[in-house]
Order: sequence, then structure tokens, then C-alpha cells
Amino acid sequence: MRDRVGRWPLVGREEELDSFAAALADRECRGFVVGGSAGVGKSRLAEECLGRASAAGFRVGRATASAAAGAVPLGAIAHLLPAGVDLSDPVAGFAAVAERLAAGPGRRRWVLLVDDMHLLDSASAVLLRQLMDTGVLLLIGTVRSGEPYGKAVTALRGGDAVRRVDLTVLSPGQIEELLQAALGGAVAKRSLHELSAASGGNVLYLRELVLGALTAGDLTEDGEIWHLAEGRLPATVRLTEVIGGRLATADPAGRPVLELLALCEPLPLADAEDLAPPQVMAALEQAGLIRIAQDRRRTTVSLAHPLYGEVLRAGLPVLRRRALLLDQAARVEARGARRRGDLLHIATWRLAATGTADPTLLTQAAVLSRHAHDYPQIVALLEALPEKHRTTTTGLMLGHAFFEMGRWDQAEAAIAHADAVAVGEQDKLAVALVRTLNLLWSNAPLSEALAVNDAALNRITSPAARRKLTINEGFMRIVAGQPAQGLTLLEDLETDVDDAPDVDVWLRGAWMKPFALALVGRTGEAATWAERAHAGHRKVDEHALVSHPAVQRIPLVLALTEAGLPDEARREGERTYAELVAADSVVRVWLAVFLGRTEWLAGRPATARRWWAEAAAMARSFDHTMALRPVLGGLAACAAVLGDLDAAEASLAEHRTLPPLAPGLLSAGEERLGEAWLLAARGHLGRARAVLTAALVARSTGHLTGEALLLTDVARLGGAKEVTDRLTALAQRCDGALAPARAQLAAALAADDPDQLLRVADACQAVGAELLAAEAATAAAAAWRRAHQARRASAAAHRAAAAPARCEGARTPLLTTAQSTAPLTDREREIALLAALGNASKDIADALDLSVRTVDNHLHRAYAKLGVTTRRELARTLRTPSPVPRPDHQHGRS
Repeated sequence: MRDRVGRWPLVGREEELDSFAAALADRECRGFVVGGSAGVGKSRLAEECLGRASAAGFRVGRATASAAAGAVPLGAIAHLLPAGVDLSDPVAGFAAVAERLAAGPGRRRWVLLVDDMHLLDSASAVLLRQLMDTGVLLLIGTVRSGEPYGKAVTALRGGDAVRRVDLTVLSPGQIEELLQAALGGAVAKRSLHELSAASGGNVLYLRELVLGALTAGDLTEDGEIWHLAEGRLPATVRLTEVIGGRLATADPAGRPVLELLALCEPLPLADAEDLAPPQVMAALEQAGLIRIAQDRRRTTVSLAHPLYGEVLRAGLPVLRRRALLLDQAARVEARGARRRGDLLHIATWRLAATGTADPTLLTQAAVLSRHAHDYPQIVALLEALPEKHRTTTTGLMLGHAFFEMGRWDQAEAAIAHADAVAVGEQDKLAVALVRTLNLLWSNAPLSEALAVNDAALNRITSPAARRKLTINEGFMRIVAGQPAQGLTLLEDLETDVDDAPDVDVWLRGAWMKPFALALVGRTGEAATWAERAHAGHRKVDEHALVSHPAVQRIPLVLALTEAGLPDEARREGERTYAELVAADSVVRVWLAVFLGRTEWLAGRPATARRWWAEAAAMARSFDHTMALRPVLGGLAACAAVLGDLDAAEASLAEHRTLPPLAPGLLSAGEERLGEAWLLAARGHLGRARAVLTAALVARSTGHLTGEALLLTDVARLGGAKEVTDRLTALAQRCDGALAPARAQLAAALAADDPDQLLRVADACQAVGAELLAAEAATAAAAAWRRAHQARRASAAAHRAAAAPARCEGARTPLLTTAQSTAPLTDREREIALLAALGNASKDIADALDLSVRTVDNHLHRAYAKLGVTTRRELARTLRTPSPVPRPDHQHGRS
């Protein structure tokens, strides 16, 4: 399995490599020293530098210093010394070494790599410094930060002729780049977050974590993306040994502090100093094992790396662990447990030590965990409650925590228990609100969730409580794909959370209302409501039994996209996604869905595919069919326009296995984008248009923006004349600049007017729809060419030529069939594409229900318009995969 990853690429060290290149070119430079902590990648960078020196024609050598070699004079570099040199007289001997080394072929300079240079013996260091000073060699050395070394080694590092770079840990972005290169594919954001947090950006630790996860089968690829099994991040034996060796260097007097930190970090400095005196604490900090932080008047201590805690905990005997936890709990109680998190800490420590804790303390700690959105902690605390102390409130808190973790069945069990002990209208109302939320997400039909809501309405008489259920119904209908109906029910929702009679219910309605507004084309109002909901959520977060405040930004991404502001949507979405990954909220699956949709509309199918693959992996992990259905359609569409037809078919095959379900927030028709674009990629444009037209149920549900998306694709696939009027009407009802640009594109394609098409290209580019802009410019170039306006055609074609880079290699019929000297009819375009893909005339006739003669007549006309004479030329002109040569019995061509 170690070979699966192989030699890792060097990522994030461009500045250091540039610095080495400058050192190599500078005849006055004598050394290049790479410093940094253990495992940060010093050796990997030094090896890359040595390789570049060799490629540049320098003679190269390498040595590794060690404690064992350091006990012998010249032990580390003995294998590099010329044979026959007498070193009994160091002065003469060293001079002879320099002379012999300099006398090689072409008198080329040496570049020598010495790894762990701080472990060199003095004799080796003195000789190397003399060789550097005489210009015989350029030294590349690695030095571990914080390690002691003698004066001779200090001399190797010093002076203006020695350049030094100090490596830091990799950033999360650099880790993503490194893992994608090493694994050969994208990695899920949550997995990246876990690997980044666990490794701390240390390359050695990261590599061993990845290898451990690969070996254990916990890091797997689903065909699109790599992802870790939830809660599984096994290390390797090597990593445990490396970290164990690092911890073993600590003063034994500091071991109790390290062990306590492994269980209870961060700690107040005063608590740590109860176990070890200040000088021991200072030594631990100097050794890089602990980190001291100052926050106003409070000084805290934590382990310097998250993996130190993993190794320390694994080595703690049960009774030692218990004693440390109980002692720390008593220590915090003795000082009055005044800090905000003290009750939570005491409860969790006592629970971990003994398996139980005071019920009141457990409940209070669960409330604090809810404020921190720490759902696994809530579950651990509330499941430890004795049966007689479980109430409706604790049951619903537990059920909601399970919901946030995507564990629907356990959520329902907790909700059922809460229902069983519920007393009075308020308890019954609270149960109904949580249960309907869980039902919707756990693939239950909308009718079942509505039945729960209606049953509560029948039992409840209070007008205020009944209004909450009305808001809840509006929320549910929007979630289940009925935005117009949902908006009607939320019309009178208070505009300020301070005016709302119930915080949780208001937040639920305020979250969904901007989704509905964006879906019906009111994007300006949607953005305003999303901002309002987010501000309100942040204000009342400590009192709310709902998801993380960042979820309120998800509808903002949709609103900005439909307003024609994809760059803003992208920035907002990526920032919010990082927040939700850190909070480990399952709701982020819908943000991944909408970010994929943003990129699809922006004409970036590879990036859209990445986001939809992320969403698919999540949706599968907690069985969320509502999100998986549109995502699989989107994945198929992206793969189809990128030419990966096998992957497109695989996504559609999985889609066909899913149970039928309400489409969720998006229009049901958007699920069929993959089917349509795969047909188009195979040349079946008429059937592709028919699929999209049949999918147009969006008008009945109020999904105006979804309808506009589907109609635009019908226009792009040859049906512009049929959809222009409806797109124009939608543009009048939808605000923002995207809807008008779509309508203008359809009208320009229908008119085949090159001036109009170029204006449309400008309009599409202004709203970030790069692929639509490229298609319009390509169509304009073809129209000018047919009008024998060569200069104008060339200018338009030059503009369209940048499309592949901006659109990530997308291939669509408009981009591939616009090369004709006369406009191809829809039927000619369809038959030409099918023929270019290698289909015989008879097969085309069967597929389109035409006669062979009719197919051949259309194909003759397409050949003439495109200026080609064979199917191979046709495939090349249309940039499709070249067909396998075979006789064409009707044309006598191959």
C-alpha cells in the first residue's frame, strides 16, 4: 500500500526552490541550509535541490549524519573521501581532499547534500567548511529546529555566503494540492479538514496518516473523489514510533503534564504547574512539545501537535487515565468552576473516567455542547443520562444531535421517546417540529411529514402554536420542491428575529424563505432575506435548537448565482463550506449541491463535477436521497460535456437505482440534465431536447429559474426557436442579469444573427456564463463565415478560441458544429454528430426512425456545408472521437 502513493510530489516550496536556483547560479555562494521541525519536509526539499543540481551538470553526492556516525571522526562523510588520502595530518590531508575533488572531469563543482547536518562530528564539519571556502563544493544541509550542535556545525551554517531557508508546515490549500497529486484525484473537503487538523501540516505525519488510512481501507475512492470513513484516521507503526521517540526526549518530570494535556487540553498554566515546576514547563516548551498561549489575562497550555495526544492516550493505562481525569475535575471544582466551559469539562471528564456523572451536570453540559454545535459530545452526554432523568427536552436535544450527524433512525428513536413523555401542547409541538425535520431528510415522502404536522394542528388550539405549524409547513413545502406554495405560507414571517415568538421556528422559516424567493426569480429579495436570517441566527445562536448559523448563507449562494454573480456566489460558498466542514454539519451537503450548480451555470464542468462528487459522497454516507438524485444527474451532465461518457453512464445507472422521491429544493427536471447531455454527446440531439422538454414540470411548482435553465439547454441543443418566447417571458419575471442573457441567447440562436450573437456573448460573459458566451461567439463566427465575412469570422473565432481553457475543456454541439459554411438544420446537425461518432447510416436511421435514404441525403448536405468528404474528416471537424474505419455502403466512403 505504501507503493500506492509512491514518492510524494513537492508542493508549496516554490519560493525555496527559487532561492536554491539563485544559490546554484551564484559562484560566491557556498551553502544552502534548510531548517525546520521534524517531518516538515526538509529532506524532501533538499533531495529536490540535489536532483536539480545534477540535472544542471554539477557533480553530486550525499551523506546522512547520525548520532552513531558522529561518534567517529569523519564517519558521516568517509564514503565521499578520495581513496589514498592521508588524513593523519589534517592540514595537508584536507588540502589533498580539496585538490582531488576539484580535479574531476571538466573541473565541475560538487554539490553535496548532508541530511541532519546538526549531528555531524567536528572533523567532518571542519573539512566541509574548508571545501566550501575553497569553492570546491556547494553544501546543501538540513538542520532540525531546536536541536543542539557544536561550534564546527555552527560554522557550516554561518556567513554571508550561506543561504538559509526555514520551512513551515503546509497550509490546508497546499495539503489539498499535495494529496490530489499523490492520490491522483480530488479529496473530499471533510477528509481534507480531518487530515489537515490531525497532521498539523507536517508532511511526514500527513503521509503516514494517509498510508495508514489506505492500508486499513478507510480512505477510498468512489470513482470521483477520495474520502475518509467517518471517525477513522488510523496511523502507521512508523508514525507511532516517530512520535513516541519525540515524546521520549521529554524530561521525565514533565511526563505527567503531557499525559494530562492528552486528556484535558487546553489547561490553565496554573493547573499544569501543579504537576511540574516552571523550569520543567519551560523545557517542554523549548523542546517543542507544548505550546503556551496568552489570551488577555488567561494563559493556557496545550500540546504542540494533535498527534502527540493520540500517542499519549494510547499508552495510558486505564487506572492512570481515570486518576488524571478525576484529579483535574476536582481541581476545577475546587476553584469554583466559574469559567464558561467548566461544567462541560467536569461532566465529560467524570463521564470518561467513571462512565457516569451527576444528571444535572450532564444536562447542563449538553446545553453547552449544543451552543458549540458539538453534536457527538451532546450524544455522549445525553446517552449517559439515567432513564428517570430523560425528559422531552433532553430527548429532542438528543434527536436533533443525531439529525445533525445524519443518523436518521437514531434521531427518530430519540424523538419517539421524547414524544412518549411529552405533556401538554408545547411539548407536543416541539416534538412535531423536530420529527418533521428528520422525516424530510431521511427520505420519507412529503405526505408523511405533512401528516405529522396536520396531526399536531388537530391537537393544538393555541393560535400562536398553530402559526408555528403553518410556518413549519411552509418550510417543508419549500424543502420538498414546492417553492410557490411555501412562500405563500411564509408571506407574513417577521422580518426580525427579535419580533418572533419562537426563535427556532423563525430561523427555520427564515432559512427556507430565501431559497424559495431565489427559485421563483426574486433574487434581490432572496439575498436580503439570507443576510437577515444569518444575522438573526448569529444573534440568538446560544438559544437555538437548530443548525450552525452558517447554514443561513446557503440560499445566498443560490440567489447570487441566479442574479448572474457567480464569482460572488463562489467566494461566499467556499468560505461558508469551510465553516460547515469545521462544524461537521450534514446540512453542508446542500451547499455542495448549489456550488456545483453555480459552476455548471458558469460553464466550468470540471469544477462543478468536483463539487457534485463531494455532495454525492456525503449523500451516500448518510443515505440522503433527496440530495443524491439531482447530484447524480449533475455528475452525468458534467462527465458528458467533458467527453467521459463511461462515467456519465455510471452516474445515470446509479440514479436509476434510487427510489422515487420529491426532488428537494431544486426543480425535478434538473435531475435529467445528465440524461439529456449524455444523449447530446452521443449525437442524439432530438432525443436530448425531448428529455428536457418532458422534464419541464418546473412551471407547475414555481421553479422559474429551474425552468429557465432547462429551456436554455433546449435552445443550445437546437431548439432555440421553440423556447425563445417562454425564456423572454421568464426574463421579465426574474430579476438579475442572468435570465435576460439566457433569453437573448435563445433569440440570437433562433435568428442566426452574428451581430446579435456577439452582443449575447458579451452579455453572457458579463454574468459569468463563460460556456454560453463561447457558444454564442462560435455561432457568430460560423454565421460570418457563411456570409463570406472572413475578417469578422476570424475575429469571432479568435474570441471563441479561448473557450476550452476558460470552460475546462467542455465540448458541446454548438462548439463542434458551428464550422459549416451554411447553417446546419437541427436534423443535419444530429445526423452529422451521430455519423462522426462512428454510427452507420442504417443504425442512424433505426435510431431516428427515418429511412436510410433520408439519413444519407441529410448527411450529403452536412458534408457539403462542412467542406468534408469522409466520416474521419467529419469527426475531426466536429472534434469528436474518430470513428473506427468501416465501409459506408451508401456512400462508398470510410
